[in-house]
Amino acid sequence: MKKIKHVIAIAILGWIGWVSPSMAAFPEKPLRLIVPYPAGGGGDLMARAMGVRLGAELGQQIVIENRGGAGGALAAETVARAAPDGYTMLFGTVGTQAINPAIYPNLRYDPLKDFAPISQTHIAPRVLMVRAALPAKNILELMALAKKQPGVLTYGSAGSGSTGHLSGALFESMAGVDMLHVPYRGSAPVVLDLLAGRLDMTFDSMTAYEEHIKSGKVRVLGVTSKVRMSILPQTPTLSESGLVGFEVSNWLGVLAPVGTPKDVLATLHAALGRAMSAPALKEQLLALGIEPTFGSPAEFDALIRAELVKWAQLVKKSGATAN
Repeated sequence: MKKIKHVIAIAILGWIGWVSPSMAAFPEKPLRLIVPYPAGGGGDLMARAMGVRLGAELGQQIVIENRGGAGGALAAETVARAAPDGYTMLFGTVGTQAINPAIYPNLRYDPLKDFAPISQTHIAPRVLMVRAALPAKNILELMALAKKQPGVLTYGSAGSGSTGHLSGALFESMAGVDMLHVPYRGSAPVVLDLLAGRLDMTFDSMTAYEEHIKSGKVRVLGVTSKVRMSILPQTPTLSESGLVGFEVSNWLGVLAPVGTPKDVLATLHAALGRAMSAPALKEQLLALGIEPTFGSPAEFDALIRAELVKWAQLVKKSGATAN
């Protein structure tokens, strides 16, 4: 009897040792966060700050991979085709998940079917900034200048179909002006050309422009949100500056490939919640005019579905295209 018990005990221990690799706690190795922006821009800075906190909560490094271009479609495609094991995530944006289907007719991913939403994490209003030497001190003067020089004034964006692009297209439509859109692969090169005077203006997150605004190298004329930003209380919204009803905001969040195990998604969601509630991170984001946020996967899914409808209508109204 003792020999039988001994054999059974050895068998149980052997079974435990055999299954333990597949039952090991997630995560066992570094994770990838695919970011649809080049390094150095506002979206990249948000992703890296969040990645540091998230990595600390998970006990593994979050490796940031920048894949800009095509309105973030390249990054989204990468994650949509990745193994659904939780080790590859998308820092999704209003562009990748809601605007691209209305802009790109041959999109190679489905924003609803190919992803498992984890949570919305950031809300970032656009800010209309002009080069310091542009002779326009407010929105009305800018509209007057644009009407005098049709097709001459330029506005840069992080890419065709981005919120910066659509903000400019909507501005043209509502103000009755004609300007030249200059698409870039992310915000970083937009910053450089605006500072150098090669661009007249941009509708962008103020994240990468804060020091330049303070130094007077660029000038803020308005914000695209429904209400004024707490960090820029003296700066009017475009809506109250003559373009009644103008409202554009960028939001961002984390998604995984569809099919990712529920327990893995739950682990990522819990860790992300702790990361986004960290006082130091919240303070850092609020100082840049970015609202940190967190919610359930169902809430994020509902937001994406509603935004798909909203942006399809806005793209049609503005006449914006990917070119």
